[in-house]
Amino acid sequence: MKLAIVLVIVLGTVAGAVGYGRRASGTASVSEWAVGGRRLGTLIFWFMNAGEVYTTFAVLGISGYAWALGAPAYLAFCSVSLSYALGYWLMPKIWRAGRAHGLITQADFFTARFGAPWLGVVAGLVGIAALVVYVQIQLVSLSLIVQLALGGTLSATAAVVVAALVMLAFVYLAGLRSAAFAAAVKDVLMVVVVVLLSATVAAKVGAASLSDVFRLAERAHPGIGRLPGLDPASPTGPVWLMTSALNVALGNWVFPHLFQVSYAARSGRAIRRNAVWQPLYSLAYFFVILLGFAALTAGTAPGGGNPNAALLQFVTDRYPAWTVGLVAGTGFLLALAPGSVLLLTCGSLFTRNVVAPLRKDLDDRRALLLSKVSMIGFAAVAVWLTLGRSESLVSILLYAYSAIGMLAPAVFLAFLWRRTTAIGVLAGIVAGFTALLAPFAKDFWAAHLPDWEPGLLAMAVNLVVVVVVSLVTPRPGERAVAVGLALGADDVVAGGPPEVVAGRA
Repeated sequence: MKLAIVLVIVLGTVAGAVGYGRRASGTASVSEWAVGGRRLGTLIFWFMNAGEVYTTFAVLGISGYAWALGAPAYLAFCSVSLSYALGYWLMPKIWRAGRAHGLITQADFFTARFGAPWLGVVAGLVGIAALVVYVQIQLVSLSLIVQLALGGTLSATAAVVVAALVMLAFVYLAGLRSAAFAAAVKDVLMVVVVVLLSATVAAKVGAASLSDVFRLAERAHPGIGRLPGLDPASPTGPVWLMTSALNVALGNWVFPHLFQVSYAARSGRAIRRNAVWQPLYSLAYFFVILLGFAALTAGTAPGGGNPNAALLQFVTDRYPAWTVGLVAGTGFLLALAPGSVLLLTCGSLFTRNVVAPLRKDLDDRRALLLSKVSMIGFAAVAVWLTLGRSESLVSILLYAYSAIGMLAPAVFLAFLWRRTTAIGVLAGIVAGFTALLAPFAKDFWAAHLPDWEPGLLAMAVNLVVVVVVSLVTPRPGERAVAVGLALGADDVVAGGPPEVVAGRA
C-alpha cells in the first residue's frame, strides 16, 4: 500500500503538471520554458514562489534539526519573516527590470545593469555553484524517500542516483509552468500532512496534548527549547540565530531561480500580494518543530543517526502504511518540484550566460537543447556532492546561502546606488569568497567571532569592497543604470517585450 500511494501521488501530479504546462504554454522557446512566458498570475505565482521556498528542507530539514539540536530549529521562523519583508521591496524591482529589458536569467541582469557581459559570465558561474549545492538538499531528501518507498531495498548510493534520474525526467518533460502545477499539489499535500501528523502526534508519544509534547521533550532533554539547544557547547546561541537568519533573508531572493520566478510574474502587484500573505506558511514550522521534538521524545533512531531521516523514521515506526505512503509521496513532490526548477535555472544560466557569449550563432532551438543537456552534468555534480555525506539539511542550506550571498551586495546596490560598477562588484565577489573560504579567514572568524554566521561576515566584507572600489572606478553608463533605477510604476501589465539580448535593450 505504501508504494502504491507514493506512485499515485507522484505519477498523477507529473501527468497533470505536464498536461497543464503544454496546454498553457505558447511556442517552445527558452522564454516559455524558463520564465513561463511572463504570464503567471497571482494564484499560480503563489504556488510557484512557495514551491521554491517551502521544499523538503521545510519539513525534513527543520524537523531533523529539532530532533538533533532542539531550539536552533527556530531559525526557520526568523528567516522566513525577514525574507518576505525584503521580497516585498526587491522582487517587484526584479520583475520590472526583467520585463522592460527582456531578461531571462539573473546573469542577464548583471550584464545589463552593469554594462559588462563578462560580469554576466561571473554571476552565472557563481549562481550555478550555489544552485548545485541547493540541488544537493533535494537529492538528499529524495533519496531517503526513495529508500523508504522501496522498503530499504536500495543502497544509499543507488537511491541518490535514482532520485537524480527522476528529477531529470521531470524537468525534461516540464518547464516553469509544469513546475508551478506540481508546486500547487505539493503545497496542498504539505498542509494536509502537517495537520494530520500534528493532530495525532500527542497520542503517538503518550502526551496529553500538543503542548504536553514540549513538556515531555523538556523533561527528557533539559534545555531543548532554549538556545543553544541540546548541546550546551554549540555556537548556536542568540547571535548565531540572528546572523544566520539575516544571512538567509539577504540571500534568499538573490538565488538565480527566484530571479526567474520573479520575471515570470504577470505584474508587480501579484508579487507584492504574495509577499504579504505567504509568511503565513511559516506558522507550519511550529508544527514541524513539534514533530521533531515528538520524534526525539519517542526515542526515534534513524539509520546512522541521520537527522534528515528522523521524521520519516518516526512516521514509519508509529503510523500505518497509508500514512507513511502519504508522507513519502508528499515528500517526493517537496523535492521534485523545486529541484526541477533549480536544474532548469542551471541550464538556462549555462547556455545563455556562459556559452552564448562565446557562440554568437546559438539560435533559440539549439539554446533550449543545450540547456536541457547541460542539466545532466549539473545533476551529476550534485550526486557526487551528496554521496558519502550525512550533514543536516540546515547545514547544507547555509552553505548554499553563503555562496549566493556573494552576489547579494551587487543586487541590492544595483537598485539603490547609481555609482556601483562592474569592477567593484567583481572585487567584492573575490574578497567575499576569500573571507568565506580562505583558511586564514576561517581561523580569524572562529577565534574572534565564533557565534557569527560566516556567510554574513563574508557578505559584509564583500559590501565594503564593492563600495570602495566603485568609488574609484568609472561609473556605468546611464542606459545601464536605468535597468535598476528606472523611473515609473512597476505595476503596468504589458504584453511583454520582445526577447532581446540582455544589455542591448
